[in-house]
Amino acid sequence: MSREEYVLYGGGYSLFTRKLQAALRFQGVPFRLEVKQPRNSDEIEKRSGTHQVPVLQTPENWMIGDTTPIIELLDARFPARRLFPEGPLGVLVHVVEEILDEWFARVMVHFRWHYEENTRHIVSEFMGREVSLEEAREFPLAKWGPRACRATGTETPHQQKMAEDEYFAMLDALERQLGESRFALGERPTAVDTILLGGLRAHTNNDPVPDLSHYERVVAWDESEADRWGGEGDLAPFPESTPFAAHLLEVGRDCYAPFVLGNSAALAEGRKAFVIETHGEEVSYLARPYPEQSRQMIQERIAQRLDDAERRAVVDFLEERGLGCFVG
Repeated sequence: MSREEYVLYGGGYSLFTRKLQAALRFQGVPFRLEVKQPRNSDEIEKRSGTHQVPVLQTPENWMIGDTTPIIELLDARFPARRLFPEGPLGVLVHVVEEILDEWFARVMVHFRWHYEENTRHIVSEFMGREVSLEEAREFPLAKWGPRACRATGTETPHQQKMAEDEYFAMLDALERQLGESRFALGERPTAVDTILLGGLRAHTNNDPVPDLSHYERVVAWDESEADRWGGEGDLAPFPESTPFAAHLLEVGRDCYAPFVLGNSAALAEGRKAFVIETHGEEVSYLARPYPEQSRQMIQERIAQRLDDAERRAVVDFLEERGLGCFVG
């Protein structure tokens, strides 16, 4: 490892590895990707404090997990290419990224492990050879997948259908947006674009299902255009932003806000699971610490990184859109 080089440990079929990979490219960070394997996993997990991927090793030999704080660290080091803008627009970016990270990520898990052709495809990739469906079902990740789907609320056929509808509606909004601007929130990328590309590159534009060929702008953006950014361009202003951002904020209001509040209450009461209504059906979710931790990051951004006038504007903006859960 050279003095200035970063090392990204993860895997090409990991949503958040591909998210961070996109961020590193946008930020102009010199890095190399190394697959996390049994031979290096013990050291990586011990030093980073997490068994999850990705983990970034910095030139000063730190090992860091969690993509959002990593992107913010690199914003400070490469400020001309920052992916979380300062001020109120940074809060907007953080909220939209949060909805994609914590709500739409469950759709990726659903597609991969509820569609047998996807399960067989990904296990074959891991094994380096074609496997039968029966062999794929015995792979450890294939046994974990349905449990993850239950934990994140996509167990029933109705919830699976609604999750897919949410995802396709999001892609419809992105397809339209890419006809108006180069990126999701304007003429330069943000952390929002990194999670969008992570999902496309690790999952939905990689696996057999779904077929995204009719999303011509999205597919072209994923496959070539998104990486051709030279540091120029402006974002749409706060509070107007873009129609794509408005669409995601509506999903956040209708679906993610009830989830994150239910999760927060369950954690506070020591419950392992909670039930809320999602798309007209009572759905059980596993209570998880990370969505609450992530919500608190946004609350801290609002409390600590805005002046009084900016804070009032942001609080009003979020509350008017039914997203007071991020205010605190």
